[in-house]
Amino acid sequence: MVDATAPGCDRMTVYHCDAWVAALDEPTDRAVLAAHRALMPHTLHRNPTVGGAELVYVPVPVPRGRGHAEIADRHDVALRAALGGEPIDAPVVHAHVGLPSGWAAIRNARPDARIFVTEHASFLDKVLETPRGREMYDEVLHRCTGFLAVGEGVRRPLVEAFPHHADRIGSISNPISFDQPRATPVTALRRWLFAGALSELKGVPLLLEAFVRCRAEEPELTLTLVGEGALQASLTARAAELGVADAVTFTGAIPPDEALRLMREHDVLVHPSRAETFGVAVIEAVAAGLPVLVTRCGGPERTLAGVEDAAGVMIDVTDDPETIVAGYRTLRSRLPQGLDPSLARKVLSDRYGYAAVARTHHGLWFSDQAAPSA
Repeated sequence: MVDATAPGCDRMTVYHCDAWVAALDEPTDRAVLAAHRALMPHTLHRNPTVGGAELVYVPVPVPRGRGHAEIADRHDVALRAALGGEPIDAPVVHAHVGLPSGWAAIRNARPDARIFVTEHASFLDKVLETPRGREMYDEVLHRCTGFLAVGEGVRRPLVEAFPHHADRIGSISNPISFDQPRATPVTALRRWLFAGALSELKGVPLLLEAFVRCRAEEPELTLTLVGEGALQASLTARAAELGVADAVTFTGAIPPDEALRLMREHDVLVHPSRAETFGVAVIEAVAAGLPVLVTRCGGPERTLAGVEDAAGVMIDVTDDPETIVAGYRTLRSRLPQGLDPSLARKVLSDRYGYAAVARTHHGLWFSDQAAPSA
């Protein structure tokens, strides 16, 4: 978002508040907080970052096991220490996720500041499960000038939880760069790619089983799994058990630029998630010129609306790897004439490209434009 929106601003400062979680007893926690307050004004540096913005890194000490409400309070305290007790010197403040960042924003912004929040957290249900969390979130919604949810899957539970704020909760898309498509079009689906958490929610175990079945027919197939997660060890063992360890690569967590490079070097993104609020990886793959095999899991139905067939194949969420296998065979049969990656890229760039998302944000920040409706 910063890369998209900063060029249209006279000045942009990004306060990156990062939770430092550790097992701390109460006396140690008090000592850490005191040291944090004393050291913070002397250790902050403004560093150049994307889009011409400046980045200020703010560590947030958090004892292990604390809930979302207390974590939000810790972000508030840490940001205030970083600011030397002064309010954020900006007429517009934009926070990502209501808790903790939105809470820290409303507690540290100038009284006259226009505050905006973008919510895209997949853990929103956990944030709202406690009375204190709901109370804080309600205060964020009340104070902010505009509130934007990324996807109907995020907006709906907020409207249900806070019906008195329903007219304040708009929607927006994540900005995606469409500047670097692959050099040559895909002509065969040999190199499979997955990008995301290695979890049941993302459908990775089913993906591995489906890959094995497809590779039995096409021994040249390979699978690259980009990301990390609790299932990495079991997936590695399962790949060895199934005899495909030499064809499956686990990259672990890698920088975003490296993930985008891998998209341009593979032939198909297989994204069998069970639930997505948006599905950034799917749009990034289309932006890179990559066909996609993706589940109807919430976000992709909306983001790919109108270009599903041009971009690839959509399949239902099931517990059967044969659903992925059948989707792959359908996609393979339609390559290349049955796809239109250029059309998909153009349509999605108009929806989610940097210029489109920047126009929306600037219209909200610098005018009385209403937040986009869902």
